[in-house]
Amino acid sequence: MDSSVKQFETYFNPSSVAVVGATKRINKAGHVIFKNFVENKRRGVFKGEIYPINPNEDSILGFECHPTLRDVEGEIELVVVVVPAKIVPDIMKDIVAKKAKATVIISSGFGEIGNHELENQVLAIAKKAGIRILGPNCLGVFDTRTGVDMLFLPETKILMTGDEVIATPRPRPGDIAIVTQSGAFGVSALDYLAGRQIGISKFVSFGNKCDVTETEMLHYLLYDDETRVILLYVEDIKTGREFIRVATKVTKKKPIVAIKSGRSEAGARAAASHTGAIAGSDRIYDAVFAQTGILRAKDMEEFFDAGKALVMQPPAAGINVGVITDAGGPGIMAVDECELKGLTVKRFSEKTMHKFEKLKEEGRLPKFATNLNPVDITGSGTSEMFELATEILFQDPEICGIIMLGLHHTPALQEDFIDRVAKVSSKYHKPIVACDIGETEMALYTRFRFDKLEIPAYSSPEDAARAMNALVRYGLYLKKNECFDEYVEAFLKSKHKG
Repeated sequence: MDSSVKQFETYFNPSSVAVVGATKRINKAGHVIFKNFVENKRRGVFKGEIYPINPNEDSILGFECHPTLRDVEGEIELVVVVVPAKIVPDIMKDIVAKKAKATVIISSGFGEIGNHELENQVLAIAKKAGIRILGPNCLGVFDTRTGVDMLFLPETKILMTGDEVIATPRPRPGDIAIVTQSGAFGVSALDYLAGRQIGISKFVSFGNKCDVTETEMLHYLLYDDETRVILLYVEDIKTGREFIRVATKVTKKKPIVAIKSGRSEAGARAAASHTGAIAGSDRIYDAVFAQTGILRAKDMEEFFDAGKALVMQPPAAGINVGVITDAGGPGIMAVDECELKGLTVKRFSEKTMHKFEKLKEEGRLPKFATNLNPVDITGSGTSEMFELATEILFQDPEICGIIMLGLHHTPALQEDFIDRVAKVSSKYHKPIVACDIGETEMALYTRFRFDKLEIPAYSSPEDAARAMNALVRYGLYLKKNECFDEYVEAFLKSKHKG
């Protein structure tokens, strides 16, 4: 582990943090951020020292407030800056005087509004002292395990009716890291993942990225034992060659799913005014992502669906997919999407079809079930039928991944089919994804139970097919680079440890 990785550790697990701009005014970002640290310290999650800095306060939330950083007697490793942009250079001089290792500038009013001179001034002071800057104009860092939480968005909001509702939930600990240039998109990602019960390891928001870049953060996450999948949102990439070198190294060990916004002329213009991003040709980004093994998602839904699949299931060793369904129409929709994505849903081998025919003769599958691919066990499907069909497809050496559409509506199907399928799946190293359509209690329960058992479940056949496509594409990339077996071995090891 090199020195830059150790310095980046300060962002996620500092021994001490100062919040410059901490305040008692509850609607201010400085209050919310400092309160996050206080609450996490009281819960015993955040272990470091915390210092509020504000010349106009004596104490905040029971902690003595210091007028400046220089007035703090103890050492300060990390400084979070939440003050007007114009005074940030003076704060940076204090940070240098305290010999802090890193800083996060939450404040906006820099390069994103054309104020490049101020941004460069701040960066020059930091660079001379060897201090790293995350931001400015960002949300900073959130770590589910260490209690570092710089999100200035409160977890709950009080409605005008007086009711308190969850507004910005913090996801539970998990294995997905979110690296984002857009703070707002990042927070939406946290909301989405928390609502879907999907955990994260770390969250990093860059904003203008005047210093620390996504390339350096990817390098850091390569060595982070708590991260197995990286979700990356970018508007531009400044360090092209270095990015290609680092990303190629990372993707052989950990999958990266990316959204690159600013694809259209209008979108690029919006990105420039948002974080000062300079857009490049979208085709160049396509080529870079393909070269480095980064899986590019076309929209937000595919972004999360792919991340969920890659963290729960091993990659596929080839493009041949088997489909099991108890509903003909949705089965066809899944097949169509697979074919559109370049996956193959070919007729099963004679040996596999013979196994299904035998089950029909024994009365364990309906006589009118089709078993060419998809396997349609029809509306007469039972839990045992799903279990038997799943076992047969896992045993077929030509099938590299399974899409299972277990629509709960059929009268004979009981919810124990989920556990039965998961038990079969646990014996094999091929990926399986599930789908149940609907938003009623039973549909939500079915998908939640599948997710709980580490089989990613989706609400449409197309989403399930796209998730399988991510597993296939990543598998093909690993095969091409001759590290497929090594990755699967490490993946299974980490799953058993978890």
